[in-house]
Amino acid sequence: MSADRAEDREDLVDPMDPVDREDLIEPVDPVDREDLIEPVDPVDRVDPVDRKNLVDPMDPVDREDHENLTDREDPVDLTVVIPAYNEEQRLGPTLEAITGYLAATEDHWGSWEVVVADDGSTDATREVVAALAHPRVRLVGGDRNRGKGHALRAGVAVSRGRRVLVTDADLAAPIEELERLDKALADGGLAAIGSRSVPGATFGSRQHRLRELLGRAGNLLIRRLAVPGVRDTQCGFKLFDGDRARAAFAASRLDGWGIDVEVLQYFRRSGWPVTEVPVHWSHQPGSKIGPLDYARVLADLARLRLRTRRTPRPPRPTRLLPRPSRLLPRLARLLPRPADLLAAALFLLLALALYSGRFFDPGHRYLTDSLQDQNQWEWFFAVTADNVAHLRNPLFTDLQGFPDGVNLMANTVMLGLSAPLAPVTLLAGPAVALSLCMTFGLTATAAAWYWLIVKRVVRQRAAAFLGAALAAFAPPMVSHANAHPNFVVLFMIPLLVDRALRLAAGTRVVRDGTVLGLMAAYQVFLGEEPLLLAALGMLLFAAGYAAVRRDVARAAWRPLLRGLLVAAAVCLPLVAFPLWWQFAGPQSYHGIRHGDDVGNSPLALISFAERSLLVGDAARADSLSPNPTEQNAFYGWPLLLLAFGVTVRLWERPLVKALAFTTVGAALLSFGPRFRLPLTNTVFPGPWALLRRLPLFESVIEGRVAMVCAPALGILLALAVDRLAAAPSAGTLYGGLLAVCLALLPIVPAPLKAQDRAQVPAFFTDGTWKRYVRPGESLVTVPLPDGGDAEALHWQIAAHLGFPLPGGYFNGPYGKDRIGIYGATPTATGYLFREIGTTGVVPALGPAWRARARHDLARWRAGALVLPPQEHEDALRRAVRKLVGRPGKWTGGVWVWDLHGGT
Repeated sequence: MSADRAEDREDLVDPMDPVDREDLIEPVDPVDREDLIEPVDPVDRVDPVDRKNLVDPMDPVDREDHENLTDREDPVDLTVVIPAYNEEQRLGPTLEAITGYLAATEDHWGSWEVVVADDGSTDATREVVAALAHPRVRLVGGDRNRGKGHALRAGVAVSRGRRVLVTDADLAAPIEELERLDKALADGGLAAIGSRSVPGATFGSRQHRLRELLGRAGNLLIRRLAVPGVRDTQCGFKLFDGDRARAAFAASRLDGWGIDVEVLQYFRRSGWPVTEVPVHWSHQPGSKIGPLDYARVLADLARLRLRTRRTPRPPRPTRLLPRPSRLLPRLARLLPRPADLLAAALFLLLALALYSGRFFDPGHRYLTDSLQDQNQWEWFFAVTADNVAHLRNPLFTDLQGFPDGVNLMANTVMLGLSAPLAPVTLLAGPAVALSLCMTFGLTATAAAWYWLIVKRVVRQRAAAFLGAALAAFAPPMVSHANAHPNFVVLFMIPLLVDRALRLAAGTRVVRDGTVLGLMAAYQVFLGEEPLLLAALGMLLFAAGYAAVRRDVARAAWRPLLRGLLVAAAVCLPLVAFPLWWQFAGPQSYHGIRHGDDVGNSPLALISFAERSLLVGDAARADSLSPNPTEQNAFYGWPLLLLAFGVTVRLWERPLVKALAFTTVGAALLSFGPRFRLPLTNTVFPGPWALLRRLPLFESVIEGRVAMVCAPALGILLALAVDRLAAAPSAGTLYGGLLAVCLALLPIVPAPLKAQDRAQVPAFFTDGTWKRYVRPGESLVTVPLPDGGDAEALHWQIAAHLGFPLPGGYFNGPYGKDRIGIYGATPTATGYLFREIGTTGVVPALGPAWRARARHDLARWRAGALVLPPQEHEDALRRAVRKLVGRPGKWTGGVWVWDLHGGT
């Protein structure tokens, strides 16, 4: 098997994946195992006692000692271990068949070796190996016969393979059946058993009927008593993950036939998945295991259990901490590897580069393409900190939309971060807090995707880095990085994905369901729409994976369903009141209208975003998106072409099929309820039409569904680079890396555009406003703040939130149906000010307009009207003068009309 297949982790996203369950496994405490392990003959090279502190052979902290213990040099992709006792007649043809097959298929299997573990043979078994004189075949010899278990332990201990095949010397299952076992490991297992007892198994010559029946009866007893769920424990054709095999065989104690069951028990106890694979099997004359040997297996297992129970344990001294010799390896596992620290540092540098125009002076710099969203988000952080500091309800405020107020839970205020960051906001200001949140949140999101990819997909750190970088810094993410921290701070999403996969494995359903519920509750306070889109993406992936791996789906759906019920039982009580407030509390609304043009054009998927460093095209991007903060696709045709090539090349892998289905499904949904075929007038209904009327989905901007493609494409990229890292030729490696570079370079993001921020008038900063606005009154800016111009929110923050504002930029209800709109309920006076501020034209303002103005100002409880300098300042000043009946006063850099004398 090639190196890329040996370390292939693409199907570790399989819900049965064990690597993800490292912290689910309860390994036997080394202290408890001291009296359970018997020393092994020196021929084993490794004393199991020396392995009792084995933590993780793949961990750099442990790897050096691990390799010294096993006396291994460079690892190989596959080791074939053959236990042999007096096999001079059958061993020669078996070795020729195995070496011939592996040599002929070396492009597929990669580097390999064969280890013959002689169990003290008295015939010419050793001479057969010596006569073969094959450079990749070596002999491990014992001085006396101790049993198959002893021989296997010796052979596996000296193995160097990333995968280890254990096969009997009779080769009853042909070596060509290895391909079936390898596919099972590629699909997420860590042990694949060649089975004669599962559907699909075929037979050549069969043993005597009575012998076969007795063997089945013995195997049935073993299955019932020792390894439930495994039908054929004794078939001598098994493929293991190399590190797990060395750990399991080193911990074994039995020298006889029972070692097969003991090792499988170890795998089950450790939570490592075992898969039975149907193989072609032929009975070979001279078989050394008979029906009575099944009884010996049961006797060995019973003796093992009895000895384990009866062996007295030495008294243990009371310790507050584990012994240093055991504590240090455990602590080492908790520490990130240097490569992981480097990846996190690079992610931080990428985020700093992206925000370089604002990060180092956030109080005086404004992200140009954020439109008015930066003002809005800074206000969200400021009002949350103010509510926390004064112990007010964090779900509501009347500082905007006065006097009705704002339902903060119905707006994305990100209480999960804005509340914890309240001290930073109070000390340094909301601009600093928001800048830190977005920069470090984006870094954390990339690091979380990196963690998930390393844990479940590939072991190559460079491949994982590129995949995570694409997931976190894809063009849609960069677009939202201008103004939407709820779509940038997504570090919980990979954790939710990982926990859902743990649930599907069914190891600890209650615990994992509880953790998933807590995580989901926290994500609700970070962003509900990203959580909904993540759930939609996971549903697409699950559907795609279940279609190609129905066996996994059948095994996973019950524990997954139970776990989701547990998660719901944990999550709902935590979010019930906030959600009630959001949907039924003051200033709640039902749905929100985004318009009919918020779906993506198919052309947007193959085009380049405005902030692409090398090929960004602002005019084209603007024509294919609602605004610069909603460029939700724009992956570029080179990346999509690369993804298509990777999918075709790795199509045999279920993970790749599921990722392709997820990407295509999310892209189609992002087109909206209908879309026009490019370059034609033909309109097709989109699959989003099936969802648009459902609760919650009616408020989603459907173009954002394309953001689901970013992590899916990132994982495909990681798989491709991981495969290239093990390419057999330099030409393939360099050609593949060139293709990756050509696909990624066009979408490398340029730093976000930033500009100097307009100075806040002294009227707000020096406290002059306090002479005009009394407690319970509002300050009316001309025009009122709204989604087109929310600078008044910045002035309000500069005045330490000392006065409320009519109007505003938020989501609130409108009309009897309480349909969601952007901003406060429209008023005649507010509309008049906005029209004059936009056009500079002052209409005839007679008694009717003055009466409307008096009504609106009274409703707003206005203490003063304030007109700051702006484009149509003179026209607005004339209009206000006509409505109020007197001229304003210039003070603190603004025109002010004191309303306490009446209008």
